[in-house]
Amino acid sequence: MASPGGTSSGSSLLQNSASEEDLQAVMDQKKQKRMKSNRESARRSRMRKQKRLDDLAAQICQLRKENSQILTSLSLTTKHFFAVETENSVLRTQMMELSSRLQSLNEILHCLNGSNTISNGLFCDSNQINNSSITPWNLMCMNQQPIMALANIFHY
Repeated sequence: MASPGGTSSGSSLLQNSASEEDLQAVMDQKKQKRMKSNRESARRSRMRKQKRLDDLAAQICQLRKENSQILTSLSLTTKHFFAVETENSVLRTQMMELSSRLQSLNEILHCLNGSNTISNGLFCDSNQINNSSITPWNLMCMNQQPIMALANIFHY
């Protein structure tokens, strides 16, 4: 005689086995879904990383271009600065020489206006002033030094 419990235990084993297989199939599906999701997430991550690298490469190119333009501008500005500095130096030298000439001419005028005067080592006598050999262009040559600075001696 077959026991009713024996039959039911065999069918419960089948049910347990079937439910384990179903559970295993569900877990396999979840695992497959998770793997697929992970692959997609990794692909998106790689795409974001590649986009970031491309953006950085473009930014590097742009910054190098700007740097080159700034260096060119700096070079031109530096050349212009040195040219102006050289011209300024020449003008200062010419100004000093012209000031010296003016001072000499003022001393000569002072001697011409006064008599028997000593001014900065220049002795003027009324007889010298009345001498016809002293003319204005000869007076300009007295006690002067030549201009030493010329613009063309400086190389830019």
